[in-house]
Amino acid sequence: MHIQNVEFKARVENLETIEELLLSIQATFVETQHQIDTYFNTSTARLKLREAGENHSLIHYDRANTDTAKESDIIYYQHLPNAALKNILTAQLGVKVIIDKVRTMYAIDNVRFHLDIVQQLGTFVEVEAMNEGQNHTTQSLKEQCDFYFRTFKLQPKNLIDRSYSDLLLDQNAD
Repeated sequence: MHIQNVEFKARVENLETIEELLLSIQATFVETQHQIDTYFNTSTARLKLREAGENHSLIHYDRANTDTAKESDIIYYQHLPNAALKNILTAQLGVKVIIDKVRTMYAIDNVRFHLDIVQQLGTFVEVEAMNEGQNHTTQSLKEQCDFYFRTFKLQPKNLIDRSYSDLLLDQNAD
């Protein structure tokens, strides 16, 4: 499945405040998952294997590292849990980094909200405006992200310009 989305990620001190705001604007609770994302070494873009209970997916994505709402080009493959895929990818590409997080998910229409507790990194909110069914332009997706940035009363200093994998690699390099 090929998906276009625009997203932003921000470091937050208090996920409960964000969750209260989501509930006040009638967001629908989706679920809470423990996710293990294994990133593999690649020459372009990013490739991760997400293991979340019985939901496993291989995700290839390319996006710029900017601290504003950014467009992502995603190829998403959902599959049944099977250790062989991880073993093959590890043998062929090598593991770059592993991200361990608990993600609580909410949704409003085509927008997904992820409240993340990431081991070794802290707490974050991620907002993804997705183009499901080709109904939205890139500009309208960016406007949705901007709206929720203001709704959550975030500041530009809260924005994160990289993936969790990049943040953890940078932290471990220090």
